[in-house]
Amino acid sequence: MMFSKEKITIAYTLEKCKQCGFERKRKFKEGDFLFAETTKCDSCNGITMIEKIFGESIEK
Repeated sequence: MMFSKEKITIAYTLEKCKQCGFERKRKFKEGDFLFAETTKCDSCNGITMIEKIFGESIEK
């Protein structure tokens, strides 16, 4: 007998600093949308912007 593995997709948001190019991946939050300015950059104190929203699948 074979067991089918359940796939779960987790949504992530990629933030990128417009000034220095620093990137940070974090879990998607309700209200995130592309090209929104989000926070200050941890690296240079510039402004980060949402560059990509994507999902990664994992097998449970």
